Amino acid sequence: MKVYDISLTISSNLPTWPGDQKVYIQRRLELKKGEPCNLSELRLGSHTGTHVDAPHHFVEKGITVDKIPLEVLIGRVRLFSVCETKRITLDDVERLDLAGVERVIFKTVNSQYWNLPTFKEDYAYITKEAAQFLVERGIRLVGLDYLSVEKHNAPKAEVHHIFLGRGVIIVEGLDLRNVEPGDYELIVAPLKIKGGDGAPARVFLRTLEG
Repeated sequence: MKVYDISLTISSNLPTWPGDQKVYIQRRLELKKGEPCNLSELRLGSHTGTHVDAPHHFVEKGITVDKIPLEVLIGRVRLFSVCETKRITLDDVERLDLAGVERVIFKTVNSQYWNLPTFKEDYAYITKEAAQFLVERGIRLVGLDYLSVEKHNAPKAEVHHIFLGRGVIIVEGLDLRNVEPGDYELIVAPLKIKGGDGAPARVFLRTLEG
């Protein structure tokens, strides 16, 4: 089996959502200065880099990130390539083979944007009609390769409300540059933040046996 790390590396150069806390990493103690250890201070937002959106992000009484069931975060996933469009529409998802699928990840043109030094506003996103279809098909987790599943500056955040309002977990900021479409085992490990609306996560794909 091969394991793919599809998480972004957190650094001060990592693009963040406009208005969010910029990544701040400061070394407070250093061995090379004769201090007893290396020790750093971190400042970052709950939706930095590769991260999980818990329902509480947009639903006041939705579950928080520390309460997400592990059986949703770990299990078989199907990775689809939709690199020919910047809008994942109802027509796009209706054509997908979702038989027996509970988790989906979309690889889009966004994957190449991680090579850019700044936030890209014109990224690929999921439309509300496509989101509604996925919810109705029983999808429990959706992943995308940029910082939001929703169009930039969408006024009502309808896609987030559709997913999170039905308890669908969203994983954003995936790095899919080196992964091909297909079926994998997914492992999503967000920071266990009490009452959290979301959290940075380490995410892996593992090839299936046989």
